[in-house]
Amino acid sequence: MNDNREKLEEELIQRELKFEQEEEKKLEHYDNFVDKSDNSIHEDIDAVMRKYDKQSNVRIWVGKYKVAIELVLAFFAIWCIYVTLFATFLEEIRLTCFMGMIVLMGFIIYPAKRGEQKVNHIPWYDLLLMVSTSSAFFYFAWNASEIVNQGTRFAAHQIVIGIVGIIGLVEVTRRCVGKPILYVAGFFTLYALIYGLTNPDFFLKLRYFVRNLFYTKEGIFSTPLNVCSKYIVVFIIFGAFLERIGISIFFIELANRVAGRFSGGPAKVSVISSALCGMVSGSSVGNTVTTGSVTIPMMKKTGYKKEFAGAVEAASSTGGQIMPPIMGAAAFLMADFIGIPYSNIVEMSILPAILYFVGIFICVHLEARRLKLKGIPKEELPKMRVLAKKLYLLLPLVMLVVWVSGNFMTLQRAAAYAIILSIIVSLFNKENRINPKKFLDALVAGSKSTITVGAACGMAGIIAGSITMTGLANELINGIVGIAGSQLIVALVLTMVCCIVLGMGVPTTANYCIMAATTAPILIHMGVPTIAAHFFVFYFGIIADITPPVALAAYAAAAIAKGKPMKTAFNASKLAIAAFIVPYMFCFNPKMLLIDASWVEIVQIAITSFVGVFGITAALQGYFYGKISAPVRVILAAGGLLLIHPAMITDGIGLVVVGLCSGYQVLLAKRNKKKRLMENEMVNS
Repeated sequence: MNDNREKLEEELIQRELKFEQEEEKKLEHYDNFVDKSDNSIHEDIDAVMRKYDKQSNVRIWVGKYKVAIELVLAFFAIWCIYVTLFATFLEEIRLTCFMGMIVLMGFIIYPAKRGEQKVNHIPWYDLLLMVSTSSAFFYFAWNASEIVNQGTRFAAHQIVIGIVGIIGLVEVTRRCVGKPILYVAGFFTLYALIYGLTNPDFFLKLRYFVRNLFYTKEGIFSTPLNVCSKYIVVFIIFGAFLERIGISIFFIELANRVAGRFSGGPAKVSVISSALCGMVSGSSVGNTVTTGSVTIPMMKKTGYKKEFAGAVEAASSTGGQIMPPIMGAAAFLMADFIGIPYSNIVEMSILPAILYFVGIFICVHLEARRLKLKGIPKEELPKMRVLAKKLYLLLPLVMLVVWVSGNFMTLQRAAAYAIILSIIVSLFNKENRINPKKFLDALVAGSKSTITVGAACGMAGIIAGSITMTGLANELINGIVGIAGSQLIVALVLTMVCCIVLGMGVPTTANYCIMAATTAPILIHMGVPTIAAHFFVFYFGIIADITPPVALAAYAAAAIAKGKPMKTAFNASKLAIAAFIVPYMFCFNPKMLLIDASWVEIVQIAITSFVGVFGITAALQGYFYGKISAPVRVILAAGGLLLIHPAMITDGIGLVVVGLCSGYQVLLAKRNKKKRLMENEMVNS
């Protein structure tokens, strides 16, 4: 009896051991699958970033070389913060040292072409370019006082040094920013050297050209680079620290909690999270890939088509560049260009930004209703009590806005204090605590991003300088004003086309600099208030990232979604229809930007604007409580467009038209529902 019991117990033990071994094998197999899946996802994302985001195409450094380069990058970040806060030396020294470090690090980080993946390797020609280009800028820094005081008397060797500096900057920009901005710069440069400068002697013409671009504040070292070195760089580093404390993940989780449970929830999560993350990231493509790697698969799983899912992410991420309070760093440039406080820019941008995202939100909701999509199950959503414990992550961003809008301190000092506050805040979170390694990583990431922005701002200075020297801006103004006559709408359309063409493939900051120099004066000449003109060209420069044929953000989203790039770009343009309409609204009615507007007027403008955006969006989507017939879509779109013009009669007609069309759709849906019920009853009987 005992022997049988022992045999039975031994058999049970063996079975349990066998069961445990099988379970371990299953878990091991699952872990391997997850790891491979994660790796493949990361590889896909890295490939997309390398293809559409020049900043991701970098050299591979390991070991002591990597440590040395990271220390150089970290030193540059600390130096930038110190200089913006405490430096009192000559401005030319600050700007030339800044650009000298930009080109030095640019050649170290970025290879000449995509695919150069040799470890710890930099070709001899890159070393030559790096030394000669950075030496050109450091030569100016070392002799800044003498050069500033020598007026127009420049020796031949100084002109050669200037040419070397300009060519080196062009090459760094090609590597880390891309070719589109070089095409624009090349056009204006050739125009200046061939047609724009009237001196018949080419060498004298070249001498004058190089002197203006390299040795004065009318070219490379003009407003864009000055603002970049004073303000933008500190905010870029601040953004890097925010990333390290986990604010992007928090934004995605918060958006999930707020909108995830509703119909088509993942797409609404994409809109909210991309708006929040995009205002900090400063890159449409970077934000698309970062948040899109999470949101696009969620949207596809819910039931959205590939191209629509990619379009939602691209449109939302691009819109992050117009989202206050940071607006992809362009807000600081705008404040400096126009000469008004940064806090005013933030206030003026609120209503247009909300209208933009409301337009996308409406499209997403109508598409979800049309496809009868569900939201994320409640049990899969982040718990509110868990998110509430992480609200302290917003403290650095909130305090930054308070310090700046309340005029308690300068922009750069507020950003520096916000960095310190980010480090303090991270101490309350074990997962994302800023330890020495993360501190170094944040400085390095901030410096890498600064290389791209600094190079783009320098190139924008070359474009602006070429235009100023030749008077091309006046010719462009006269040409468009001549075509438009007294019709503002014609001038707005022509300016819009110019902005979209010039803005294709150009980063946010450089994009705005080019628009401010070339196209904003056209609208100002036509009587549009300065701030409205600058907002108009800024908006249309930004949405070039989703406008075919060069829609980099849309193409990046299509690559993640495995959809058709051009179809994704057209869908993104349709989703962002508000961005094509709202700028016209605030040019015709600047009170939308809170310029000399009472609260009553603001409420009226908000209501008519929201109704107008809804009418046009529903007409484009072709669905509201059911499919909208072609005639009703045309009438609905016309009603929405009438609400663009601020006149009382057009607003009244527009509200009536949109209201009647919406009411008709609701009644039609009820009638169809009643008809279906009657048919079902007849079948059942």
